[in-house]
Parts: sequence; C-alpha cells; structure tokens
Amino acid sequence: ARHGARALGGITSSRCTNEETFLVQKLVRAGFGNNNVDTCARVCHSPTGYGLKTTFGTSAGTQDFDSVMQSDVILVMGANPTDAHPVFASRMKRRLRPKNGRPGAKLIVIDPRRIDLVRSPHIEAAHHLALTPGTNVAVLTAMAHVIVTEGLCDEAFVRERCDWDEFQDWARFVGEARHSPEALEPVTRVPASEVRAASRLYATGGNAAIYYGLGVTEHSQGSSTVMAIANLAMATGNIGRPGVGVNPLRGQN
Repeated sequence: ARHGARALGGITSSRCTNEETFLVQKLVRAGFGNNNVDTCARVCHSPTGYGLKTTFGTSAGTQDFDSVMQSDVILVMGANPTDAHPVFASRMKRRLRPKNGRPGAKLIVIDPRRIDLVRSPHIEAAHHLALTPGTNVAVLTAMAHVIVTEGLCDEAFVRERCDWDEFQDWARFVGEARHSPEALEPVTRVPASEVRAASRLYATGGNAAIYYGLGVTEHSQGSSTVMAIANLAMATGNIGRPGVGVNPLRGQN
C-alpha cells in the first residue's frame, strides 16, 4: 500500500525444482503484479559459462568429481564446500587426509574467510590466502607472475595444447613488475611470501586441481577471474587428465 507493487520481488535457489521456480515466478507476476523475479542460476555461474567457453571452448567443468582422488594439490577459491557442497566436500576431505601410507593432498585456500577446510580435524591448509574481497584477479595475476618469472610453466604442454602466441602475450603481461606479489600486496593484503609459496606448490606439486564457487563468479570481475583460473591451469599443464582441471562448484545449498 505504501510503496506499490514494484517494491516486491522474488528470487529462487538453483536447488529449487523447476516446478517450484515456476510457481514463484507465477506468484510474482500474477500475484504481485510485476516482473521482479529471478533465480540465482542465471547470475551465479554465467561468468563460468563465458569464461570457460572463451578459454576452453566449452562452458563445462573439465573433470568429474571422482577426479579429486587423484589430486596432489587442491586449490579452493571462493567456495565453502563443507557447508555448500557437503557430498563433494566429504570426498575432498578423504583425499586431504593421509591414508594407508599415502600422504594427503596439499590444500590451498583463497578466501577472505577462514572456512572449515583451513583447519579442521585431520585437515589443515598448507596456505590460506586471505585476500581483500574484490581482489580475486589481482591475486591470480600475482600467482601467474610467480609461475612465469620463475620458469614454472609447462612449455611443452603449452606448445602442444595451447595457443603459443597468445601465451607469450599473456606471459609478458603477467610478468610485468607491477603484477608481482610484492607490488600487489598493498591491494590484496596477502603476504607476498605466501603468494609465492602457494604458486610454487600449485605449479610443481604434482596433479593440481582448482575448485571454485560463487565467491569467484558473483562479481563484476567474475568472467575475468574464471579466465585467470583457466590460464593458470593451462600454463602449468594441469588440464586433461585425472586429478587436475578447472572445476566450478555449482548449485549451492
């Protein structure tokens, strides 16, 4: 009565069924009398669709979830798997724990929050890059700077599987001094030493997989961050076999 019908709206979760989402939009349009209706599925991973299609040619994640059991290094960015993706998180935790004499995978967490995976029973992240919110691209560019300037790229993989000319353009760009962890530390608030250590672990620690969530994609820089993640995987050869890849965690609870 005070603000009018346009003051109302509705939004549904990607975990809702099609029928539930249909009922909400019908309620808003027919009941409220406006078109203020949306679902998080539209915005939550549209940057994934654009970013991965641009870099890989397809908008899908590159591995299945069983693949994590072959990982040696797991990088989790902008996601809280134990809360939002508990079934997958339990599988990831199995790989992070030592078992039958096999060492657990090393974990890198890039998130402003101290999520449960940073430290919980039998699990502790090797590196927690607690970045300032909104500096995702800066942190990934600093990691790429380390990998390029320290010669940690998999040149044979890039020459065989990627666009060599574009790689050289990218390497020149991220290799500039202004993109070093030290230069970007005042922006990201992540100690340069931690960025360097995490970058070396990701590039040299064996099979390295990246898992990311809405903390990456629900940003104005979401597509750029997805492309930066894909570039890290390609530059280090961490794509195209079990235990590696670029893996969006979609459909949060």
